[in-house]
Amino acid sequence: MLNPKPSNQQSSLYEKRKVVFPKAVDGRFRRFKWFVMLVTLGIYYGTPWLRWDRGPYAPNQAVLLDLANRRFYMFNIEIWPQEFYFVAGLLIMAGIGLFLVTSAVGRAWCGYACPQTVWTDLFQHVDRLVDGDRNAQLRLQAAPWGPKKVWKRGVKWTIYLLISFWTGGAWIMYFADAPTLTHSFWTGQAAGVAYATVAVLTGTTFIFGGFMREQICVYMCPWPRIQTAMLDEKSLIVTYKDWRGEPRGSVKTAEKHPGEVGDCIDCNGCVNVCPTGYDIRNGPDIQCITCALCIDECDKVMAAIGRPRGLIDYATLEDCEIERAGGQPRPILKALFHTRTLVYLGVWGALGLGLLFALGTRKHIDIAVQKDRNPPFMTMSSGEIRNAYTVKLRNMEARPRPMEVTMDGLSGGKMWTDETSIASAGRKLSYTVAADRVEPLRVYVVAPDGTAPQHFRFILRALDKDGGGDSTEVRFDAPEGAGQ
Repeated sequence: MLNPKPSNQQSSLYEKRKVVFPKAVDGRFRRFKWFVMLVTLGIYYGTPWLRWDRGPYAPNQAVLLDLANRRFYMFNIEIWPQEFYFVAGLLIMAGIGLFLVTSAVGRAWCGYACPQTVWTDLFQHVDRLVDGDRNAQLRLQAAPWGPKKVWKRGVKWTIYLLISFWTGGAWIMYFADAPTLTHSFWTGQAAGVAYATVAVLTGTTFIFGGFMREQICVYMCPWPRIQTAMLDEKSLIVTYKDWRGEPRGSVKTAEKHPGEVGDCIDCNGCVNVCPTGYDIRNGPDIQCITCALCIDECDKVMAAIGRPRGLIDYATLEDCEIERAGGQPRPILKALFHTRTLVYLGVWGALGLGLLFALGTRKHIDIAVQKDRNPPFMTMSSGEIRNAYTVKLRNMEARPRPMEVTMDGLSGGKMWTDETSIASAGRKLSYTVAADRVEPLRVYVVAPDGTAPQHFRFILRALDKDGGGDSTEVRFDAPEGAGQ
């Protein structure tokens, strides 16, 4: 048997990217995308400049991640490091909210509010502004490099770069006072990490939004692979009703052969407006981000040829089978609220209520005590036994607060600090804690000779009109056998 002649050509496992040039379209879903884009970009770029008066002792930026002082401010809410469970709760709520949206209306997050989608949409509008609509972009892409093409590419990429730089610059404003950081940034006095962060975010926005676009959604993002577990036959998704559209044929063919040709005239309008270049007529796929622009385009075509809208529409698989059999699909609200979405909604709502309850009942002052372990106690010349503690008084209010620390238990015990002396020792300490501060105190506690090892409590109480307090139990160490 003769060996086959080796081939000089190697087959590639990867297909070269086909650049997508989506056509402009108008309709209810396109207008909703405009609304979401304007709202989300407005929130992102504008939030750092909002002011919120918290008094003279706290920053007045409405939303601020103050890493230097380990605080998170969001309007009237202030989160401390030990309260990170609030942030964790919000992240869990965001995840369950994503499950809820997906189970109800498919990848609506991907189609409307995902940052990659929003900035890609913005950059595609820049393409149309500079190069023209789809056909003009295709002609320019195929044209050889010349003065016109170089000029248009230069203008477009410059706009890309400005948007990307603005995006990176807005991000760092969440971590410091926006007006102050802006001034220090442009005068060269900002920290190096600020310039590095802006450079990285500028580069990633420029590349992801300007050039990679649908590749991020189709190949890099894990959510398309996960979202199938969130969908079932009751989920609303963008659907092509093949029983109505097939077989495809032109308007003239339909006139010549009435009843033999479906409503789809194979104009490819749904493909041309898709930001990922997918043909929805092939069925559900990870390339479909559920932006519903194909619905707008198809409805326009159906109206132009005098056929009913909805050839491509939001529908559940259950309703599609009902409609295929000649029945009437369910109302949209009934399709939205089924068992899975109600479960997600219940869990999401319970988490939200739990966080609100915890936020409303949290303490605004507290006390934390750490006992010295080496040595656990000391015997003084008078025979008294001394223990040492590091006591931290936390004031979570945006104003100074006078506080009092007392002892509960430890008969005959008394205490003093580094700022006082043993001669003034007693069972009460008074201290004013500055706004938004944790004040550490070195506290010494003595008890009479013969006191047995035991537990007692430090009790903290605010002395102003708002009151409040906290307490913690600590151990008092003494020689073995004392008190027997």
